[in-house]
Amino acid sequence: MNILGISAGWHDASATILSRRGELLFAGHSERYSGIKNDPNISRGLVEDMYGFDIDHIAYYERPWVKQLRRWYSGEGIEWNKLRTRQILEQQLREFCDEPSTSMKISSHSHHLSHAAAGFQTSPFDRATVVIIDAIGEWDTISIWGAEYQDGQARYRRLWGQRYPHSIGLFYSAMTQRVGLKPNEEEYILMGMAAYGKRSMGSWLQQKTVQDEWDITFQDNMHAGLDPSLLRHVGDVDIAASTQYVTETLVLNVMKRARDAGWSCNLVYGGGVALNCSINQYVGDYFDKIWIMPNPGDSGSSLGAAALAYGRRVEWTDPYLGYCIPGDYPVNAAVDLLLTTGICGVASGRAEFGPRALGNRSLLADPRGRHVRDQVNEIKQRQKFRPFAPVILEEFAEQYFDMPRGWSTSPYMQTVARCREPGLFPAVCHYDGTSRVQTVPKDCRSGIRELLEKWLLVTDCPMLLNTSLNIRGEPMVNDLSDAIRFQERYGIQVVS
Repeated sequence: MNILGISAGWHDASATILSRRGELLFAGHSERYSGIKNDPNISRGLVEDMYGFDIDHIAYYERPWVKQLRRWYSGEGIEWNKLRTRQILEQQLREFCDEPSTSMKISSHSHHLSHAAAGFQTSPFDRATVVIIDAIGEWDTISIWGAEYQDGQARYRRLWGQRYPHSIGLFYSAMTQRVGLKPNEEEYILMGMAAYGKRSMGSWLQQKTVQDEWDITFQDNMHAGLDPSLLRHVGDVDIAASTQYVTETLVLNVMKRARDAGWSCNLVYGGGVALNCSINQYVGDYFDKIWIMPNPGDSGSSLGAAALAYGRRVEWTDPYLGYCIPGDYPVNAAVDLLLTTGICGVASGRAEFGPRALGNRSLLADPRGRHVRDQVNEIKQRQKFRPFAPVILEEFAEQYFDMPRGWSTSPYMQTVARCREPGLFPAVCHYDGTSRVQTVPKDCRSGIRELLEKWLLVTDCPMLLNTSLNIRGEPMVNDLSDAIRFQERYGIQVVS
């Protein structure tokens, strides 16, 4: 029998199946199957991919009645059909399969603890300080935990926390909306914009919105967004730069508090704010070792809920846990296309669990051409200021990038590093000289490792540009039909 972890009902639904031996058997995003970006509900294709697994325990990633109490407090109103976990599961699953039987065990776990478990129980650490920063859980917006194993069981001690409405994540989302981007979806674009602006409004914005940096209290409830007239005479890129500066200051204050708690020099970091790789480059100033699982946001909490139900260390190998496109990785075909056209798509093997393409659902390109970045941005119909990531053989990373403290490797694109030769690799260097690096170890189970090795052999270049394989406005490619649609839409060959 197995445990099914579910994160659904609000945004970016996902499901994880964990065996009673701690093996991750499957983890996937609902949006990849439905084609609806950030789909809040469990989709038919996701359920169909889970057929055949015997389930006797369903673990849900938060406590519904506590969340509804907070929604009442915040003026959003109570959704009476989402007061109990069983209610939500019946709504999510009844269309596709039998409703959970009364004999099946169902458990619900706090939102931030699910984040913490997704990180700690997949980490290599026996003891760690866990920091969770997001927009909002039930009430929590920041929490610090001391985590350790006792007789093989994962134990968590809450060391400190911050509650709604004071939220770093809500602040960042409100500023994302302020510059005309979609909150809870396009925060990563704001992060990219920040490199082009000046932090000239940072001090003013900090004084305006923050009363006490140490306690992270805000003058305004950012959940309601900001007055559109705020900073109306300031350019969007300067707002982005100032927002990034304020957020960086606040996050690093939290990291200092977590370090000073004295629990462990190992850091596990989770929650949606942990996806801000520009800030992550400084986290190593506070901790010796860092672990951020590749899906630290809410969709990763289906894994966290399952981990809490299991109670022990999860056997973590890699994030290739989703839908499988069978067959050998198309190394030769991809290299041939890269040599002749400079660009190719790859859709092969199991889909990545997390928001970033890591080789199995990737659009790849030669990083050395000066016009490659614009060409790929045109294909993906993105803003031209947005950066692309390099994927590089791990053993070459420090030769080409000045990796920040605590980040000798970055297998899941979780930090930025300064490129040592930006003139040689203009396609993967951002305006500020940094790159969001993905390092590929020798034991990587994805064929991206073999592809890079062959690319190095024929070009003497150990890296490629890597971005997600997706049609604009849609989630990443999941299956072969999605890959064919991408190929037909953009005229870029996708090999499988």
